[in-house]
Amino acid sequence: MALQLGVLARNAQLDNMNTQLGATATIKIFTGAVPVNCAAADPAGGLVAIALTNPVFATAASGAIAKSAGAWSANATAAETALSYRMYDSSAVCQQQGNVSTDLVLNNTSIAIGQTVTVTTYAITAGNA
Repeated sequence: MALQLGVLARNAQLDNMNTQLGATATIKIFTGAVPVNCAAADPAGGLVAIALTNPVFATAASGAIAKSAGAWSANATAAETALSYRMYDSSAVCQQQGNVSTDLVLNNTSIAIGQTVTVTTYAITAGNA
């Protein structure tokens, strides 16, 4: 049987994401594929860097968290189709990464220079939640 955690333990783990990310976390959107892990080099084709709200996530409930209230948006510095993202803590260390459209939803994945790019949906569900 695989390890299973109760709802309170899952919520505590997820709420710790705000502490780990810190007060000045950022998310970057790329044209390249998701790297093998967060320790690998950034993907190719940086499109936009977005300063995130503080706290980044709302309080966890039922083993899940979602982005906190407030806009996650910035103007793009390059043009192309968004494929991947990385979330960095206050020290610019990658803490999360994933696919655009599957894990993180943008207002538009076909990005033009100067376009306002907005993260419309971003949520994490803990295992066995």
